[in-house]
Amino acid sequence: MERAELVHLVREHRPLDEWERCAKDRFLTELERLERPWDERADPVHVTASAVVVGMRGTLLHRHRILGRWLQPGGHLEAGETPPDAARREVAEETGLDATHPSGGPLLIRIDVHQAGAALAHTHLDLCYLLLGPDLDPSPGPGESPDARWWDWDAAAAVADEPLRGALAVARTRSPSR
Repeated sequence: MERAELVHLVREHRPLDEWERCAKDRFLTELERLERPWDERADPVHVTASAVVVGMRGTLLHRHRILGRWLQPGGHLEAGETPPDAARREVAEETGLDATHPSGGPLLIRIDVHQAGAALAHTHLDLCYLLLGPDLDPSPGPGESPDARWWDWDAAAAVADEPLRGALAVARTRSPSR
């Protein structure tokens, strides 16, 4: 993804709430100064990708192995990878499921900026996509948190932090199990 495409994607996204409006402003400010925004080795502030996975059983969350919180799957982009592709890869690694983008193509549902890492030593500029998951039990890969499961919407919202609650609200309206 070219830098101009990334700026356009963020600029065109319509925030759902004040939290996301602030995240979008910070995201755009950081993009102005970052030379390689998707490269985690270039700066402690970098672009990441995540996904709210929806399916017949509700939504899929995993307990983050460092933070101990229930979150959507996501993480750093690999060299040459687009954010939508990174979101799919992270879901596969962290849950063992092959999720897909909706038929209309990748759908960005939430922008978030948050501290990350064991000591909260770096900042993620996160692009959260909607993905459609198969009706299968998760099976996380080696080295990933073994705690991944389907949640009904209300239970997921109850354990979610504010940014994830916003993403869940959007994803729920597009879920096949509504």
